[in-house]
Amino acid sequence: MKPKIAISIGDLNGIGIEIALKSHEKVSKLCEPIYCINKKMLKKAATELNIEIPKNFETFKTKGDFEIRPGTVHKKSGQYSFDSFHDAINLASKNEVDAICTLPINKEAWSKADIKYKGHTEVLRDYFGKNAIMMLGCKKMFVGLFTEHIPLKKVAKKIKEEDLTQFLIDFYTNVKAEKIGVLGLNPHASDNGVLGDEEVEIFKAIKNANKILNKKVFTGPLVPDTAFSPLSRKSYKYFVAMYHDQGLAPLKALYFDESINVSLNLPIVRTSVDHGTAFNIAYKNEKINTKSYINAIKEAVVLSKNQ
Repeated sequence: MKPKIAISIGDLNGIGIEIALKSHEKVSKLCEPIYCINKKMLKKAATELNIEIPKNFETFKTKGDFEIRPGTVHKKSGQYSFDSFHDAINLASKNEVDAICTLPINKEAWSKADIKYKGHTEVLRDYFGKNAIMMLGCKKMFVGLFTEHIPLKKVAKKIKEEDLTQFLIDFYTNVKAEKIGVLGLNPHASDNGVLGDEEVEIFKAIKNANKILNKKVFTGPLVPDTAFSPLSRKSYKYFVAMYHDQGLAPLKALYFDESINVSLNLPIVRTSVDHGTAFNIAYKNEKINTKSYINAIKEAVVLSKNQ
């Protein structure tokens, strides 16, 4: 039996709904998708795109009715994307679906709608009261983020031995990799304290985590500018980055089209595309790449079967 996957539709002013409609035939062979969008909004989007709605396009009635404004940041589309996501979470928490997959939201639209969260992971963390971990990547490389959507100037203050130790343990518990590289924060991993002292905290956390696991899983602090070199990637498939762009800039440079987002350390399975709303091409019927979405669905299927 194919797993049921709830799909939060993302920002309807962006490319999410087009991806969902154009990928439905392929996705429905992998799972039973349930799209968190009501029929009225679905019809509006399909009409705007001039795409016929598939006959077996099952929807969940996420409430809302507004004018779609392609490529525009707007509070109504922001609120609807949040409500769609919340409906998907509720379906998963009630075991009415086996997993959820999310299409892209716009953080500014969420802010305009007075939504306090900056992204999906923060919502999941609050909803379940668990330290959800954001991991992005593909079958060739995955990166776990110790800090996510915070200003760069605040990252150094967040790096504390106890917190990072727990993060590393949780990360290992979820991915079960035998070798994980942990990046330093400063250039050259501080050159033994010459360029900063955050690496001391990182080193202690690595040592603690390895001791708790009773094996040497974590290595580092790795020098950030060489951690993702071809030679290093022969040694590591999984990395832990100290902040968002440190891990995602190299990941997207290498594997942008195929990477996905996976939320770890939760009682439900959640995957997502690893790209934004692409307002610049929304509703223009240009050629769009659906590989990240298809990969996210495939990963949700695998994870739901292993849960």
